[in-house]
Amino acid sequence: MSNSITKALIGAALLSASFAHHAFAETTLNALFMAQAAYSEADVRAMTEAFTKANPDIKVNLEFVPYEGLHDKTVLAQGSGGGYDVVLFDVIWPAEYAANNVLVDISSRITDEMKKGVLPGAWTTVQYDGKSYGMPWILDTKYLFYNKEILEKAGITAPPKTWDELAEQAKIIKDKGLLQTPIAWSWSQAEAAICDYTTLVSAYGGEFLKDGKPAFQSGGGLDALNYMVSSYNSGLTNPNSKEFLEEDVRKVFENGEAAFALNWTYMYNLANSGADSKVTGKVGVVPAPGVAGKSDVSAVNGSMGLGITAVSKHPDEAWKYIVHMTSQETQNQYAKLSLPIWASSYEDPAVTQGQEELIAAAKLGLAAMYPRPTTPKYQELSTALQQAIQEALLGQASAEDALKSAAENSGL
Repeated sequence: MSNSITKALIGAALLSASFAHHAFAETTLNALFMAQAAYSEADVRAMTEAFTKANPDIKVNLEFVPYEGLHDKTVLAQGSGGGYDVVLFDVIWPAEYAANNVLVDISSRITDEMKKGVLPGAWTTVQYDGKSYGMPWILDTKYLFYNKEILEKAGITAPPKTWDELAEQAKIIKDKGLLQTPIAWSWSQAEAAICDYTTLVSAYGGEFLKDGKPAFQSGGGLDALNYMVSSYNSGLTNPNSKEFLEEDVRKVFENGEAAFALNWTYMYNLANSGADSKVTGKVGVVPAPGVAGKSDVSAVNGSMGLGITAVSKHPDEAWKYIVHMTSQETQNQYAKLSLPIWASSYEDPAVTQGQEELIAAAKLGLAAMYPRPTTPKYQELSTALQQAIQEALLGQASAEDALKSAAENSGL
């Protein structure tokens, strides 16, 4: 055999070997999710498994952390050289993530079909300064959940339409000896408390910032904190609310120890049909109430998105995975703990069946979602407000003084 033929054959063999290697080369994506509220860990694993089955050349390593650790874990991983490809991010972080190059701008990847199909309000979750930093995934707000049986026993025929009515109904329940502390909130010194506070700020028509400066220390922002303090001092609110996160609220409500609770979508199906719930079939849900003359309902934008980090070496595969996770097909299949971002999903009986009451509340609540302030300094502002809420609840400062000092310490 001549030398040139041998060389050609060896070359061909090497070439086909490299193709074969390439075809089976596995891309590994690292993805960071949270282990509370919305989709369960089992759901996320099942969604991911469906993706890797359809894309055998892509492997996905999943990591779950409590919501409270999500932001810092994402930011710290940026500098460590390893890091994540896909991260779950809260609606409050795009400004900071864009300013610090944590997430990549994926505006050019969004198709017309996505633009038309996704509910307009959902896009605000991932946008900052006219650019999109991911796909909306968890469309969420806090609703008012109530125990139908307790309200019935108290002779209350309809859930409250205003926050004042909520206090009146809670007092009736307490006075009749049905429950000692009828209301549960998540007012721990954490982001959870800011979500409850924002819901009330929206009800009272307040604003967080005006011309980039704090404005929550007067008007609706002050009214909201005053309401929290009076609810706490009245003895109608569970005193442990000041240490509760959302999961604590869910447990108290599921034990039948609260007539009213403010929480995210996911509590509806877990409390109404969950194996551990003592209130199965008795769970009512309505949008969070309004304030007479100011609002009909109130709601916080608690949505979250999936984005590609700036350090990802596999942005195309990461996007493919995000498209799968946020697709209408995937979301409709798992619509019991988090409602879909797709407008036409709400006409699909597979999505609505068994949760008609929740969907009716969602139509009003999701349309009224009020944003927490959009600023790259959000974390500082939130920390200052969390502290102010605690101080006011514990009676260490008046609501007014606590908010004034939060405004001074907000970094704005």
